[in-house]
Amino acid sequence: MEATMVSDAPKHYPVLLNEIISIITPQHGGTFIDCTFGQGGYTKKILSYKDTQVIALDRDIESKKIADKISEKFPNRFIFRHKKFSQLDNLKLKNEKIRGILLDLGYSFTQIKDPKKGLSFNSVGDLNMQMGLNNFSASDAINNLDVHELEKIFKFFGEELDAKRIAFNIVKERKTKKIDTKKLVELVEKSKKRKSFKTNNSTKTFQALRIFVNKEISELIHGLIAATKVLKKNGILAVVTFHSLEDKIVKYFFKSLSEKKSISRYMPNINQRETLFSMVEKKPITPSAKELRENIPSRSAKLRYIIKKNDFYNFETDIAQKFKTLLDIENFGEKL
Repeated sequence: MEATMVSDAPKHYPVLLNEIISIITPQHGGTFIDCTFGQGGYTKKILSYKDTQVIALDRDIESKKIADKISEKFPNRFIFRHKKFSQLDNLKLKNEKIRGILLDLGYSFTQIKDPKKGLSFNSVGDLNMQMGLNNFSASDAINNLDVHELEKIFKFFGEELDAKRIAFNIVKERKTKKIDTKKLVELVEKSKKRKSFKTNNSTKTFQALRIFVNKEISELIHGLIAATKVLKKNGILAVVTFHSLEDKIVKYFFKSLSEKKSISRYMPNINQRETLFSMVEKKPITPSAKELRENIPSRSAKLRYIIKKNDFYNFETDIAQKFKTLLDIENFGEKL
């Protein structure tokens, strides 16, 4: 996943920014929620239009430093909350006119290179990978989960073909020595039958651990549900994904809400045949040739969005059941 992260060199570059702005149209004013504030790229652009307000969330406390600077510039138009975006519907926004909600699921270059976070296979020392508001680290997982649990994490979250061998070698090695970042990279390299010459052989294993440690599957599912609740009629939910697992979840959720089977249990019977959202673009929007030249890591980014057709809060969705296998694997973390 290293190659799919958003680069900050020479400066922070929010992926698909122009495309997102054209979709959410902040030039017409309104309140927007930036669920993954990060370096503040989307928020700054939205606030550059008058009559806009932004509510920003981020689980990474480091983001507050950037948020504080924006607060000084826009004291009446910007609010930052140190929260995970799955907690979006706990912000008491029922009466707010939310015109757009954004989720950018990538990691920034700054986060990847932060040695304290230990997100990269180029890091040294303990395996951490905690983005904030976590219950356990990658080290806890690697050094305590059993071989079958580790295999499932690597297989389902990293789509790692050699998951079984990697898990076996980890459990064997840790009997004599605690596994840190360097040792994990060595074990993955030793375990791989199918070597990659384009990306680091540890890429998929580290992706899987990041997803597991930060509970990114349940975060995304609950975040999508929460965002759907707080949007108002004609509001837009836009999501940028960076790997196939995320995109599969977003695609299913958007499609299901845009088809006849998606019904609000609180809507009058006369409207029961109505769908809850409209999906204008069936296929994901990808970066332009110009953006790819300027920011090569954006190449795996996919943008999908839907528009809310009616005002409703509670609704039914089968997304948790659809991805139950992934959620069950995340729950391995409860024992750590």
